[in-house]
Amino acid sequence: MRRWISRTVHRLSGTTVKLIFLAGGFLVLWGMLAPVTTIVWWLNQTAESLGLEQEDEEKPDVLLQSAAVSPVSKIDCYLVFLPGVGNFSSDEITEGERQFVDQLAARHSNCVAVRDVFPYSVANLGLDEGFSSAVWQTAKDSESLAYALIQIRNLWRFAISADDRYGPVYNLSIAHTIVDRMNAAHRIARSDRPINLILLSTSGGTQVALGAAPHLNHWINARVTVVSIGGDFDGRAGFNEVDHVYHLWGDRDWITQLPRVVFPARWRIVSGSPVNQARQQERYTVCNIGDQEHSGSEGYFGDAIAFNQTSHLQHTIDQVNQLPIWSIDQPLTANCPAQTGSLTAQPN
Repeated sequence: MRRWISRTVHRLSGTTVKLIFLAGGFLVLWGMLAPVTTIVWWLNQTAESLGLEQEDEEKPDVLLQSAAVSPVSKIDCYLVFLPGVGNFSSDEITEGERQFVDQLAARHSNCVAVRDVFPYSVANLGLDEGFSSAVWQTAKDSESLAYALIQIRNLWRFAISADDRYGPVYNLSIAHTIVDRMNAAHRIARSDRPINLILLSTSGGTQVALGAAPHLNHWINARVTVVSIGGDFDGRAGFNEVDHVYHLWGDRDWITQLPRVVFPARWRIVSGSPVNQARQQERYTVCNIGDQEHSGSEGYFGDAIAFNQTSHLQHTIDQVNQLPIWSIDQPLTANCPAQTGSLTAQPN
């Protein structure tokens, strides 16, 4: 026994193991410091901008401006895309993601696309901006293990969004960004008729979309729908405030299945959790849409050929296009889109 303990201690004193522990300690420290930017953003806000003085003051500035008569417009729908943790900035979403949003907007002339929201920054700054931009640019260009640092960095923001302590502030900041970019894409109309607000998201962007949804629902007269394409979420944030959540996933996407295990709110036995309450009220619909992976050429936005002889990207577009979300007058239902293979709504 002593000899075994001695050998174990000797092995643990090796250089490789030391590096592993050093890397682990670095990641833990990184996670501890991740909320700093959120706290700084909070400290830079005023009581008025945070809604601590008057009920209506919480709204972003663009919604508090004088309600001048807006030109008549047929735009009553916003498609806001929140990308996954592998993205570098709001300007550098993948070509497949860009085509996904733009083609859906082209199919529905009443909708405008908003794809310049970076859900992993309280100030909507990409990793190519700021004092550490050179480090992140080097990691991005390396296309190797260093690129994983970008994903880890964004994963910590995903964790902040789901955190009970920092999440409310973080999600509030993202909601401000969403409203700002919506208004930049097309001036937000203020009328008695609700607008159609569709939050399209993938991977960790879904958690942030759900976290921001309660603020958007409070500020804007809108029907808020979240469409998750292989999204990851904790099952608590947003489900009590959104009108409907559609979660689309592929057979080979094991990453989107992890939160079902990690977050207790996603467990079916926790019947009182927000996601399970939404499921019982038919406001949460889960659809298996085929043989997609989480990312890459055979992912939801990939160019490889899917089982129906179209690209995975085109298949995803067709599936989302069939959802009953495109007109404010169209009732939201719990039905999944029809497709080859007769796949239907499944528990998730």
